[in-house]
Amino acid sequence: MILFTQGDSRLSIKWRVALPLLALAFIIALGVAAPAIAPYDPLFGETGQELKPPSTRYALGTDWAGRDVLSRVLYGGRLTLGTALISVALAIIPGLIVGILAGYIGSWLDQVIVAVLDALLAFPGLLIALSIVALMGNGSLQVAVAVGLAGFPAYARVTRAAALATRTQPYIEAARATGVTPLRLLVFHLLPNMLSTLIAFGTVTLSWAILNAATLNFLGFGGDPSLPEWGALLAEGRQTFRVAPWATLAPGVAIMLTLLAVNLLSDALTHRNRSE
Repeated sequence: MILFTQGDSRLSIKWRVALPLLALAFIIALGVAAPAIAPYDPLFGETGQELKPPSTRYALGTDWAGRDVLSRVLYGGRLTLGTALISVALAIIPGLIVGILAGYIGSWLDQVIVAVLDALLAFPGLLIALSIVALMGNGSLQVAVAVGLAGFPAYARVTRAAALATRTQPYIEAARATGVTPLRLLVFHLLPNMLSTLIAFGTVTLSWAILNAATLNFLGFGGDPSLPEWGALLAEGRQTFRVAPWATLAPGVAIMLTLLAVNLLSDALTHRNRSE
């Protein structure tokens, strides 16, 4: 007897999307609420409390300066995720515009755009981000801009492919035949039918942005080293890893759980798009 119906399949897909989405929302909420829930000031330590192991007083221990690791990880989420979200916006907005124009208009414009995008994609994204940071200088905003611009070519390429696949659909041809203006066709007919693909790849871009923003901060490009940021906390904690591994493990686990939630969400959205 077959007990797994199509309705059950749809319900399963919804849960696969909902659970990582809730987990990601919870992680973001912890970062937003850090000033209210962090037990200590993340920038100031207590003399005599250096490198204390996890205890009832310090849930995740303290670092080399006597600062509470839990408070620094909570505040670090604000900076890391905020930087990543700015990067995603800087990758998606121009990538969406360029990709749609290339895929919809085609002709010589498409050839020029594809040539430029392919040239940019020939270089690793992190290398492009490092080059941009080297030109702009250190700082959280500079890291966000660098990661966003480095992620733009991939998003534009995916958007172009989605536009090429959608513009030949019968409903697009029907709308064009009825005299719909090109702008209205793009906004109300082409874009809505590309949305699921763009959202799914947007989560991939978010995962990439979180990892690369943390990497640049780990390398010291984030500006003020005293600011709690997950990548900077990893770099700081490695100096005392043998005697105080919790100072490194806490931000490392935070990055891992966040990337896991984003990647599971991306997989669920991709699976849903294929099933539809």
